[in-house]
Amino acid sequence: MRTNAITTFTAATAVGVALLSGCSSGSEQGGASSSEAQPSTTATTTQTTEARAAEPGQVGLSPGGVTTAVGAAAVSTEDEYFQACSAAKTWMAAKGGDLKAQFEPYLADLQSTDAPGPGTFGTPWSKLTPDRQSAVIVAAEAAADDLCG
Repeated sequence: MRTNAITTFTAATAVGVALLSGCSSGSEQGGASSSEAQPSTTATTTQTTEARAAEPGQVGLSPGGVTTAVGAAAVSTEDEYFQACSAAKTWMAAKGGDLKAQFEPYLADLQSTDAPGPGTFGTPWSKLTPDRQSAVIVAAEAAADDLCG
């Protein structure tokens, strides 16, 4: 049986989300990756937070040009994840309506400014490495799914 790369990556992403949202021993592993490779761009058009994924080294863009997936393992501490998820949920709730409908507008807002904030771990989006951008997206997906805790 041959394994489909998308299925493997989707499964790995689901495991990563589960690990990020679970309890930890309190150890602080994190930090930015030293990788300087810039991901290439591939357009995707998925509309549900569960199905958003990008191949390793790729970036998934919405039809509106918003980065909604980064093909890198999400890297953040539990505290950073919680803070980013809470910031995203607060932003989405303030806009009103369905939280899932606010997922892309929230990411568009983060990506349109060079202002650091809690949703981007105190670093502007443009300065985040792919693994940190992926972690921001994971936190925003959790906020859209009302899973911040």
